[in-house]
Amino acid sequence: MDGAGCSARVGRSLTECSMIFSATDLEGVIAIDLERHHDCRGYFARTMCRDELASQGLVVDYAQDSMSFNQRRGTLRGMHYQNAPYAETKLIRCVQGAVYDVLLDMRPGSKTYLRWQAFELTAGNGKALYVPEGVAQGFQTLADTTAVYYRISVPYAAHAAAGVRYDDPLVAIAWPEPVTVISERDASWPDLERYGERRQLRAVPALTGNENNA
Repeated sequence: MDGAGCSARVGRSLTECSMIFSATDLEGVIAIDLERHHDCRGYFARTMCRDELASQGLVVDYAQDSMSFNQRRGTLRGMHYQNAPYAETKLIRCVQGAVYDVLLDMRPGSKTYLRWQAFELTAGNGKALYVPEGVAQGFQTLADTTAVYYRISVPYAAHAAAGVRYDDPLVAIAWPEPVTVISERDASWPDLERYGERRQLRAVPALTGNENNA
């Protein structure tokens, strides 16, 4: 049989697999990369470890896991967050296809308030994002049949749901492609200007899976 006799362990012990944490340009947002251990079968990587999250001072308990599946390239979802006391912390990873994932800091006390940053998440690069409470999140698909997996710290509360419109002129997010599909709700979030936010905003360029977030 092809591949018979190849070593099942190459390099470090699988017990030493780790999550690779990198700071981003948004306060409290962490990019998480996979440490892959390859052998003749493919690779093994740890995508979630309570101890490693705790060592970084991050949330370790999650109430819900969710999946977003999107048929068409150019589909846009966002920008979403939940108001206190139902504010969510999320772990987000693309498990099929690719997305341009955008995070927008909506925390008035944050040093990066009203700044946004974009990341390319793909099934291939395996990158995940740790998104703290009060940071709005959305994405545009870069491929057909794309799926995004979420771990969420609190149950969804419809009455606490909030959002920022994807094309809000005050934020001016630079989406990479024309929008092909968007929900009526996401297309109709009110302008931030209505909330009195008139300060100059600065975007942070997108980081791909081949770039370091530090």
